[in-house]
Amino acid sequence: MIKYYNRENKSYEIEKVAGEKVLNWTYSSPIGMSFLEAVLKKKLFSSLYGWYLSRRISKIKVNTFIEHFNIDMSISEKKSKDFSSFNDFFYRKLKPKARPIDPDNQSLISFGDGRLFAYEEIDLDKLVQVKGFTYSLRDLIRNEQIAEKYQKGTCLILRLCPTDYHRYHFIDSGTCETTKKIKGAYYSVNPVALQKVKKLFCENKREWSIFHSDHFGDVLYVEVGATCVGSIIQTYTPQKRVRRGDEKGYFKYGGSTVILFFESDKVKIDEDIIKQTMLGYESYVLVGEKIGSIQEVSLNER
Repeated sequence: MIKYYNRENKSYEIEKVAGEKVLNWTYSSPIGMSFLEAVLKKKLFSSLYGWYLSRRISKIKVNTFIEHFNIDMSISEKKSKDFSSFNDFFYRKLKPKARPIDPDNQSLISFGDGRLFAYEEIDLDKLVQVKGFTYSLRDLIRNEQIAEKYQKGTCLILRLCPTDYHRYHFIDSGTCETTKKIKGAYYSVNPVALQKVKKLFCENKREWSIFHSDHFGDVLYVEVGATCVGSIIQTYTPQKRVRRGDEKGYFKYGGSTVILFFESDKVKIDEDIIKQTMLGYESYVLVGEKIGSIQEVSLNER
């Protein structure tokens, strides 16, 4: 059972997990873990399943998924009958007004729909995966020089469930450098898996880039793939200016994670999110909503 904090109604809710029985069996039994290591975490498995979900025959899964997880299709650009495949539905675009962007340029907005952990004054060698499991930013991006920039900074971990909108966005206006790709495995990023696989984020396939934002300094974006994620698709153009809220990319099928790193004294995360993180709960957020603001010291320096 996964409990998270709903900021809108200020209550805790239970996450409805896609493939929950299979997930629990895989990561909680010796046979399941053996099958995971031999088959499920391999690129071939995720690639083959992703190939199937991009075929027209996979359309039969769409309506069942919508009904079972109560997906709000009124905000989707396409109607359910118009999707060409399950993947086409999975990375669907939303209507422009579905995710309003907080109008204050000094507000930090959520970069995706999902469940958020936030950590301030981070130790680069002891980033929190889940309670008891840590990893190193150096291992995550394999770049010592870049990693050092974020010592004592802020880390945001946004987990996108299979039921979520799966496009991620820019938190500010600015320019983004070219994406670096790191090959890896395809473990699930569900909390069940995070409690079983040490340094999971450093094991999985991932991509990273530096976003030169106008208000928050140099922000490190890291996109992490997961089981059945056929691809991480970057849709932005490197070095071309973007606006706050513009799309950066999307994931094909599967739960996925986007991790952001801010330099020290650049941002202050909203207190309710920090409090829930300290209690061990993710906060549910939507693209464009305020999750923090420019730190006062940054304003004084500008």
